[in-house]
Amino acid sequence: MKKITGFCLIIILILIFGFSAFVRASENILIASASNLRFAMHDICHDFQEENPSIQTKVSYGSSGNFFAQIKQGAPFDIFFSADATYPELLEKEGLAVKEMREVYAVGNIVLWFPKESKVAPDTGMHAVTSSEVMKLAIANPRHAPYGLAAEESLRYYGLWEEVKRKLIYGENISQTAQYIHTGAADAGIIALSLANSSKMLHEGKYWMIPDESHSDIEQVYVVLKRGKGKKSVRKFLDFIHGKNGSNILSRYGFVFPGTGENR
Repeated sequence: MKKITGFCLIIILILIFGFSAFVRASENILIASASNLRFAMHDICHDFQEENPSIQTKVSYGSSGNFFAQIKQGAPFDIFFSADATYPELLEKEGLAVKEMREVYAVGNIVLWFPKESKVAPDTGMHAVTSSEVMKLAIANPRHAPYGLAAEESLRYYGLWEEVKRKLIYGENISQTAQYIHTGAADAGIIALSLANSSKMLHEGKYWMIPDESHSDIEQVYVVLKRGKGKKSVRKFLDFIHGKNGSNILSRYGFVFPGTGENR
């Protein structure tokens, strides 16, 4: 009888602690993130969860335009981190996002990136794309990827768009574009500085910073969606982004901050 009672007690304790663990881990945040933010967001979520072990973050990456379409169709996200200020604003106007929970938190940059074995010297500037060594030039699709649109604007600014159009191959998003040049599918590419600064690419290539004046500002904007309304975990996450740790991570990946034109 004592053995049976002891066994029941163990089962009850397992259920109690198991349930407690479930409750602790049950709080989660579903995030839709522009793919240029991939590595920075990974580090942000890692450090955030170390500070807040009861909150789980689940992130999907893609182009801002595609996420906009998915959210309009009911995709269940709490926060949308867009690389284009237009989409969050439209979602707010259409009643799919929480009013006054939309903010420009950083500004992105683009670079012209070459693999380290390339014979092209990046310091020749944007005209390096006309080199005969560059047979294929990768950019993100300008129709729905803000970093692709900035790449097109910059090529037009330097009067090179018509000349290089035949060389272009388009990534579905900026992350796929970086993959094209990293794997050798393209000879060079225009990608986000935040990806060029990632551990995956930093020592694999060389790049030239494309001047800001050659393209529109690439404003990184987040907006809280209806699903995230009133969730304390969402507020905590956004506070972390604006805090010292979050700002340091964004600076490390080359983002600048609104109104400053420079890293904090």
